[in-house]
Amino acid sequence: MAAKKKAKSGSGTLLLSVLMSAPGPLVVGLGLLAGRSSTQIADFVRRSAELLAIIVSFVVFRVTNGEKSFTEEAKKALERKSNAFVGAMMCLGGAFMVLLAFISETEDKGNVIPGLAIAVLGVIANTAFWIKYTRLNKAEPNAILFVQSRLYRAKSLVDSCVTIALLSVVIAPASNVSYWLDFIGSLIVAVYLIYCGVHTMWENLKKKN
Repeated sequence: MAAKKKAKSGSGTLLLSVLMSAPGPLVVGLGLLAGRSSTQIADFVRRSAELLAIIVSFVVFRVTNGEKSFTEEAKKALERKSNAFVGAMMCLGGAFMVLLAFISETEDKGNVIPGLAIAVLGVIANTAFWIKYTRLNKAEPNAILFVQSRLYRAKSLVDSCVTIALLSVVIAPASNVSYWLDFIGSLIVAVYLIYCGVHTMWENLKKKN
C-alpha cells in the first residue's frame, strides 16, 4: 500500500514536471522573435530537449509502476533506456549550445525579457523539483526519480547562469561585459549539461554490462 502511494506521488510529480516545463520552450521561442541572445537561443534548445526527456521519463515511470506486471529485469531495462535517453537529451542540448554560442552574431541582442522571466521562474521551480525528487528517491529508491533529481539539479544551476547572463544584457545591452557574460553563459550551460548527460549515460551503460 505504501509502495503504491509513493509510486502515485512519483507519477504525480513527474506529471507536474511535464505540465510546468511545457510552456518554457514556447515562451522562450516566442521571445526569440524579439531577441537574439545566444544564451536565449541555447536556452530554447535546452528546454525543448529537457521537455522531451521528462515526457519519456513520465511515460516509462507510469508503465513500470502501473497495473501491468513487469519482471525486475524488464523494469530495470526500461528504466535504463529512459535514463540513457535523458542523458542523451542533455548532451544534445549542450552540443547545440556550443555551436550556437560560437556562430551567434555580436549585434544588438534585442528584447530578452521573456527569456529572463522564464529563467527566473525556472530557478525557483526547478530548485523545488530538485528537492522533491531527492526526497522521493530517498524515501523509495527509484532509478528514474534519481536521474530526475540530477536533471533538476542541473536545470536549477543552469537557469541561475542563464538569469545572470540575460540580466547583464538587459542592464547593459551594448557593453562588452554583457556580450562576454552572454557568451560565457552559453558555454557554461553547455559544458555542464554535456557533463551530466555523459555521466548519466555512462552509469546506465555500466549497469547494462
